[in-house]
Amino acid sequence: MPLDQLMTVGLALPIVRWDAPVLHKPARPVQEFGPDLWNLIADMFATNRAADGAGLAAPQVGVDLAVFVYDTVDDRLRRHAGVVCNPSIEVPTRDRRVVTEAEGCLSLPGAYSQLPRPFRAICDGQDQFGQPISIDGTGYLARCLLHETDHLSGIVLEDRLSARARALHRRAHAAVAEEYGPDWPAR
Repeated sequence: MPLDQLMTVGLALPIVRWDAPVLHKPARPVQEFGPDLWNLIADMFATNRAADGAGLAAPQVGVDLAVFVYDTVDDRLRRHAGVVCNPSIEVPTRDRRVVTEAEGCLSLPGAYSQLPRPFRAICDGQDQFGQPISIDGTGYLARCLLHETDHLSGIVLEDRLSARARALHRRAHAAVAEEYGPDWPAR
């Protein structure tokens, strides 16, 4: 299914929270590229859109497959959207700038913490058809590629925070948690 269709035909699913076991183990590689995967991807795009997110990994909707979707901007505010299956991430040795910005996670919505991330990242993987792809991201796109690839490795944002920052992040979520019911953002 073409990307423009995948981005418009899905249904929003509930997003699982950080305590879910599926978020703390490496995801299984995608091996079958076809209608089942495309339906999942379409639902992930719908979920990401409903949650007003930048990206979403399959474990965040309870599926332990190594696939994520993204729809965000780069450092020049140019929009980028797509899907990556079986990603690997590289931070180029040139242009090793690190930028500290507020970062949140749809699996613990409403909370943001300052987190240093590389300004640029290159994500290689496969598209929804199993064809090789490479995304060279800067700014927020790089942050998104790193964040979603972390999810597929069983790493949540909390794992990158100090104990104090982790406690503050959880407290910030708790203050707004009732705005995000157990089926959020599904309607």
